[in-house]
Amino acid sequence: MHPLILSTFDISGGAAKAAFRLHQGLRKINIDSTMLVQYQESSENHIIGATNKLEKYLNQGRPTLDNLPLNRYQGQGYGTFSPQWVPDLTKSKIANLSPDIINLHWICGYIQIESIPRWNKPLVWTLHDMWTFTGGCQYSHNCDRYIKSCGACPQLHSDREKDISRWIWERKAKAWHNLDITIVTPSQWLANCTRTSSLFSQASIKVIPNGIDIQRYKPLSRTFARECLNLPQDKQLVLVGANSLYLQRKGADYLHKALESLQTRYTNKIELIVFGTLPSEIQRKFKLDLGFPIHYIGNLKDDISLALIYAASDVFIAPYIEDNLPNTIIEALACGTPCVAFAIGGIPEIIEHQKNGFLAQPLDAEELAVGIIWVLENNQRWQKLSQNARQKVEREYTQEIQAKSYLQLFTEIINNIPEALPKSR
Repeated sequence: MHPLILSTFDISGGAAKAAFRLHQGLRKINIDSTMLVQYQESSENHIIGATNKLEKYLNQGRPTLDNLPLNRYQGQGYGTFSPQWVPDLTKSKIANLSPDIINLHWICGYIQIESIPRWNKPLVWTLHDMWTFTGGCQYSHNCDRYIKSCGACPQLHSDREKDISRWIWERKAKAWHNLDITIVTPSQWLANCTRTSSLFSQASIKVIPNGIDIQRYKPLSRTFARECLNLPQDKQLVLVGANSLYLQRKGADYLHKALESLQTRYTNKIELIVFGTLPSEIQRKFKLDLGFPIHYIGNLKDDISLALIYAASDVFIAPYIEDNLPNTIIEALACGTPCVAFAIGGIPEIIEHQKNGFLAQPLDAEELAVGIIWVLENNQRWQKLSQNARQKVEREYTQEIQAKSYLQLFTEIINNIPEALPKSR
């Protein structure tokens, strides 16, 4: 079998990492997987990026061109809203690769909406956010207009029914009408959202969680991990992602409030570890404002370094206010690090309240702080949480489980292909 995985990136961002890990997992079980991406950063074999100067030039200009229709809206939504109108060059590349089945992942900024039916291949689309069934937004922010046909988009501050979100929704409805496609979602939460959408309410929807390599992400000695990273041995280290310090969807406001609450009652031993990309001006601001000593680790893409960071930490905080099935939480749990988060999206499917972490009521920053303290204050309880965290991942979120689930799905679809697919449009 020769599946082709399509993704905007290969290793940059959570959705790309999930697709990349699936690609690796399939190859480990001797499936001839290839990955086609717009931006290639890894040197992994069987990944194909831009192959000529024209393609590289178009890739550089595509984000700017794609966002042009948003300029007329006050709430422009750059980075969180994707029109996907710019043509791509995938048809000939896919034809040359001649895959048995195509597995789309996160393709914003890469694939034109109208391109997908032209490939004439069995399709499986793995969703990592809500874009596939909305009028352009990646997360709806509690808006349910995708249940009908979008329009008057609140994220764009639009009060017109026939705005760009309606145009995008109508393009999807026209291009994908009667398209034989199977939807995969990593979480039951996203599956339920997809079923309520007007575009995919009748689609075949499967839930297959993301998987990780548990031989790389595994518990390590905290003493050893802290020695490697030059971190203090006598402090309780609270790990947060850099984007949770300044991005709204990643819970910046609530994280700050929770840390303020901690300052008043639990400051003697806590220090923060921040990993990921953080703009320098925001770094300078937070050195003064957060109230705790901070260790900035920076942006790390290799699994070994990330596993060390998780293993060095006592707790990982994920204050996200909208999310599907965050890789960061699975990674932390695999390393035996309990997690504290809001009970939103697919997160309650990973974190079992007071078993491998703590689930705070949505958007209750005070309870988020209570959860951090609850995890840290009792070492015997922490040990049990840590054991449960690892066991949860071993049961449900390994790369092998993910790859075998996809292989079974691909096999079922291919075995049921009619003798001739419809001709290219």
